[in-house]
Amino acid sequence: MDYHQYRDALAASLAQSELPFAASEYQQRVSKVRQAMSHRGFDALLLTDPADINYLSGYHTFEVSVHACLVCTPERLVLQVASIETGAAVVTARVDEIIGYRWESPDEITTPLADMLAACGRIGIDGGSGGLRVGVMEALANVLGRARFCEAGDLLDAIRIVKSAAELDMLQESARITAAGLEAAMAVIRPGISDNQVAAAGAQALLENGSEFMSLQPIVTSGPRIGIIHVNHKRRVIQPNEPVFLEFGAAYQRYTAPMMRTAVTGRPNADLVATRDLCRALFESLCSTLRPGNTFDDAARAADALLAPQRERLFFSGVFGYAVGAQFPPSWVEGTGYIAQGQKRTFETNMVFHLPLCLRVPGQWGVGLSDTVVVTEQGAKPITSNDWQLYETTHSQGLNPRSSA
Repeated sequence: MDYHQYRDALAASLAQSELPFAASEYQQRVSKVRQAMSHRGFDALLLTDPADINYLSGYHTFEVSVHACLVCTPERLVLQVASIETGAAVVTARVDEIIGYRWESPDEITTPLADMLAACGRIGIDGGSGGLRVGVMEALANVLGRARFCEAGDLLDAIRIVKSAAELDMLQESARITAAGLEAAMAVIRPGISDNQVAAAGAQALLENGSEFMSLQPIVTSGPRIGIIHVNHKRRVIQPNEPVFLEFGAAYQRYTAPMMRTAVTGRPNADLVATRDLCRALFESLCSTLRPGNTFDDAARAADALLAPQRERLFFSGVFGYAVGAQFPPSWVEGTGYIAQGQKRTFETNMVFHLPLCLRVPGQWGVGLSDTVVVTEQGAKPITSNDWQLYETTHSQGLNPRSSA
């Protein structure tokens, strides 16, 4: 059978059988998007980011490297996927129609899309999306005219960044699994084992406790390698009296609530304790300012004032928080908002952010501690369960109940 027959056979018994949310949740999302489209004069949205497609339709697959798009008009939702993704589309997507193209023949993408969009005047696209392929966009522009396509990446971002009650439930489940993974990983930390062994223990616990394929794999570094941002475990043997940094994020229905922790193989020295204290002070400042009425810039400036005395010594990314929700590899960062200086958006209730407070001395060591938090009227409240301590391990027994005061 070909992929058309495969689609029809699956649809007869399994259509929408793996939708992450109730139909009403998707109806509310689509309604909000259509209202925003009408307000801005768009006749269609051409969505190509896997997370945007997932948000409006539920569609999800681990193969996000091939072209997929969702066309949203005032009347219809149409999902276009490669032939090999037909099965995932049938069981996970709530749409009016699923159309395909042969995986090995990407030249089949353009004609059905152009036919769908032919009657549309203004068509919104997300020019910053990695899923919007230059070849596809050029082909559509050649057929329909470039003037029809207008930047609209912020339209869906403004809706996605505020989470529904159902989304918060998913993030809470991710937080539970994330915590289990971190506890399992810290329990095996001791001098003489490798960072890979720590990551393996954490990954096993994440999967055993219910995580799907993760948007980012468990991150483990130790000693001087903590001082290098965005490297990962690489068979390095952990030494006595050095820090070990962990950052995990389980995926539950694609939602991720990340958390960072730091352990020490021995007693933490004064520098590590002072840096832990600074991370905690930054966190408390952020939680107090993440409330409706304040801007992202307000929160970043307040936190940066605490960091200023150590700025010449410690490297920090400059982003005190980023929105999280449903995502796909290669990142769990949602991309809808960043808590940093110059970002003028105002906080709203039920926005959710990971606050990645990792301070690094280049080439020497680092301390990272974080929580994922939800914005409330009273300030940010943690979804994850960090206790903001440096965990001490011994040479023989792994995790020790003692923690630095």
